[in-house]
Amino acid sequence: MTTSQLTAPSKPGAARRQGRPGIALTVIAALQLMVVLDTTIVNIALPHIQGALEFTTTQLSWVVNAYTLTFGGLLLLGGRAGDILGRRRVFVFGVLLFTFASLLCGVAQEPWQMLAARALQGVGGAIASPTALALITTTFREGPERNRAFGIFAAVSASGAAIGLLAGGMLTEWLNWRWVFYVNLPIGILIAVLAPVFINESERHSGRFDITGALTSTVGMASLVYGFIRASEDGWSDGLTLAAFAAAIVLLTAFVLTERRAKEPITPLRMFADRNRSGTYLIMMSLAAAMFGMFFFIVLFVQNVLGYSPITSGLAFLPVTVMIVTAAGISSKLLPVLGPKPFLVAGAVLTGGGMAWLTALDPGSSYAGGVLGPMLLFGFGMGLVFVTATLTAVSGVAQHESGAASSLLNATQMVGGSLGLSILMTVFSTAGRDEAERQLPSFLADSTPAQKAVFEKTHELPPPWGHQVLAEGIATSFWAGVGLVGLAVLTAVFVLRVRKSDMEALSGSAGAGGPAA
Repeated sequence: MTTSQLTAPSKPGAARRQGRPGIALTVIAALQLMVVLDTTIVNIALPHIQGALEFTTTQLSWVVNAYTLTFGGLLLLGGRAGDILGRRRVFVFGVLLFTFASLLCGVAQEPWQMLAARALQGVGGAIASPTALALITTTFREGPERNRAFGIFAAVSASGAAIGLLAGGMLTEWLNWRWVFYVNLPIGILIAVLAPVFINESERHSGRFDITGALTSTVGMASLVYGFIRASEDGWSDGLTLAAFAAAIVLLTAFVLTERRAKEPITPLRMFADRNRSGTYLIMMSLAAAMFGMFFFIVLFVQNVLGYSPITSGLAFLPVTVMIVTAAGISSKLLPVLGPKPFLVAGAVLTGGGMAWLTALDPGSSYAGGVLGPMLLFGFGMGLVFVTATLTAVSGVAQHESGAASSLLNATQMVGGSLGLSILMTVFSTAGRDEAERQLPSFLADSTPAQKAVFEKTHELPPPWGHQVLAEGIATSFWAGVGLVGLAVLTAVFVLRVRKSDMEALSGSAGAGGPAA
């Protein structure tokens, strides 16, 4: 180590130990890994969280939605905060907030405590995640060095889902579900300590925070999601259901009006003026809606119906990740030759085929015979879309706005995932109630006193009747997923007009971006 690396930095915000780009990249990538895997690591633990905190299946969806709604809704505001306040400073604050929220999740004793902590986790992730990618441009010189850093960052993002599935299974089975949150504590603290030592602070830029836009969009989407979930439990004529939808209409309208008038809007509406870009956003929102619902319900199916352990459940999902990575690699190589439209159309069609196949699930379905095949088809379709959509979203965008375009794509994925899960949950609950009514006479005639006692306590039918109810609700909900993917197919076929030539300037940047997990 040279003397210059140990002396005080010559300018404010410089790293205390410069010349260690490998460590700096490790710190940045570690944050991205922690944020990306948080969705899948928690998914595997959902049935155990449900039992410990006494969530209903409908309420359980908020463990996912509370995180994704705040994350997606505030993602662009987090990126703006990094530009105005300094990316390293905002990065460290976001990491610490995410870590503190993880602690609160781990110690939660009531459902409301878990949901509040998950929402706070989403805020921390929205603050830290956009600055993580931006810090690469601050830390690494333009050219091969920065390109390698982007490639490593993208690889970490892609592998985060698989790591989360395995880690979630191991932590839940070997320790307990609370450790899927506690594991973030040492990692987050270490990142926050090392960041000022090895990462340079970025130059601050003048600007304004569009707080009104961020709040109206986030709360408006939360009201919309709540409306669907409330309808699944209390019906479409329920007062709170109607109030939630009315609030969503008012808030989302206010959001659009705010963004049209704001000097520095959090969501530049001009991004939607291009039909290819707006079409791509709609495609990814629709596919993410189906994907979040598929992961949520298949986790419940393999653990509650097939009886898989958390570790086995994690392993059961690995083939999906392999197919996504494989298809993404194929599309990256052939994109300059064939152009983007074939991959977006084919990917959406294959994804829809996987969803349609999953509607055949029943209590007698095995993993190999009823789950694996549809998930492989679904994963390959999503992989064809991921890289293609990322590049299409930034096609034709000025260099200084490419970050906003890609961040908006990630935000639409997260918000779309929440909305899709709520829609599938509404269909699930309705179909499940109808099936429970059909199963009730058989249960009353053939159940034991112990089984009747379970029903009186939980108001849910125990196995095997409960398995039939759960499987019927899940299979029927996937028809809603087919409809959402159908919207993506129609958009890809009839809206997109992006040409192969539009991708030429972007073909070298495929590794720099990627979809949010």
